Amino acid sequence: MENPAPLLPPEVLEREDLRRALDEHDFAAALSLIKKWGGLSQNKIAAVCGLTPGKVSNVIAGHHRITSVAVIRRIADGLRIPGAFLGLAARPWEKEPQGSMSLTEDCRPRGEVPWCPGATLDLADHLTRSDLVMTRRAATRALSAAAVTGTVLFESLEGWWHPARADERPRRPGRLGARDLDDLETTARTFRAWDHRYGGGLRRKAVLGQLNEVASALDERQSAAVERRLYGVMSQLAGTAATMAWDSGLAGRAQEYYLLALRSAHAASDSAFGANVLAGMARQMIYAGRPQDALELVRLAQDGVRDTAGPRMQALLRTREAWALAAMSRIAAFRRATAQATEALAGASDFEEPYWIAYFDEAELAGVTGGRLLDLARQDPRQHAETASEAIRRALELRGQEAGRSHALDWIGLAECRFLIGDITGAAEGARYAVDAAARTRSRRVRDQLAQLYPYTVGRDAPGPVREARDGIRDLLAAS
Repeated sequence: MENPAPLLPPEVLEREDLRRALDEHDFAAALSLIKKWGGLSQNKIAAVCGLTPGKVSNVIAGHHRITSVAVIRRIADGLRIPGAFLGLAARPWEKEPQGSMSLTEDCRPRGEVPWCPGATLDLADHLTRSDLVMTRRAATRALSAAAVTGTVLFESLEGWWHPARADERPRRPGRLGARDLDDLETTARTFRAWDHRYGGGLRRKAVLGQLNEVASALDERQSAAVERRLYGVMSQLAGTAATMAWDSGLAGRAQEYYLLALRSAHAASDSAFGANVLAGMARQMIYAGRPQDALELVRLAQDGVRDTAGPRMQALLRTREAWALAAMSRIAAFRRATAQATEALAGASDFEEPYWIAYFDEAELAGVTGGRLLDLARQDPRQHAETASEAIRRALELRGQEAGRSHALDWIGLAECRFLIGDITGAAEGARYAVDAAARTRSRRVRDQLAQLYPYTVGRDAPGPVREARDGIRDLLAAS
């Protein structure tokens, strides 16, 4: 079959406003410009891109965001937009003036990114390259992009249940050996430690660059053992990129990296890390006000590692379950899940687990539990504020400043507990320590939590220590 002629005249593709919209994946603006200057109706755009006219109408109206790489590829192929304009690799029709597209049947787009190696690497390449060259305007737009929720999210996870596919793509030979893999795994471990201590920020670019390099190595034919380890490194780097993006306020982009991490763990046959990724996605859903979605993600993770999870992983998943239940005001169920997490963690010392779950210890359990009790205390201080304070204080006793972001969040939570109890002296002291700890991180999430503490310090009759805490919070937030 011959390649169809370009649908858009060169002068349309050369328009600066269209190029900018395509680069930023602003499809509302891009499709509007294509409709206006390319002379294409919404029905025509829908037909060539494999979309419904209603979906095109919703996209143009700004009611629907296109985030699926598979759909973006269909738009590029349907409208004959060069891949580079959208942050994609050169499309097959750019290289082959005659003949059909070279997508295999197994990896042909079906509205969502298929769970096959080629699609996973395309996703990694697109995400990292678009992030590394993100403009200030695009970064501002990305901050407002929400995570996908509900049915759309869970449909995108269906591939998690099926065995990983072999990579049958023709590729040039690769030469990575065991020492190279050791170095890459060490780097991934270092980046993960950075995230736990400092949060998102400038270090995110380093993670993305390394992630892009790993994707390039996987685009070569390595030995089976090397390839599996490479996918394991990719999953850990993508997981770190996800938490860093989320910590920087980029909810939509964080979810995309979580999905990449899950796909990579799936390709590496690492169900444990996949469950850890799903736990991260569940936490994001809770912050987005979707506790039922969070609970579904936790159950999906628990089903995947039911016979293999170690004590720390079991405890982590139970605390995520408890978190969702607390957000749904299911107090008895929250307490039961928390007790199950405590019971599971008691056996952790006798069980060897991966390094990336080692952080989940008694201090982490106390901190997370205290945070959830604080959520409940905001609704009923008399019932929950004192127990929340005790749990958070326990976390502070068990982990010091080296915990970085968690240390700062503990102090913020403790200060709020004391305000809720009415202990103004303790609250002012906690707020002062919170400001000092927050100043040592680059975490947007820490600063957001600190901003929620600020209203407690406002008032003409506030005593001197509280006014000092207020000034410290205001100065730190103003400098961020």
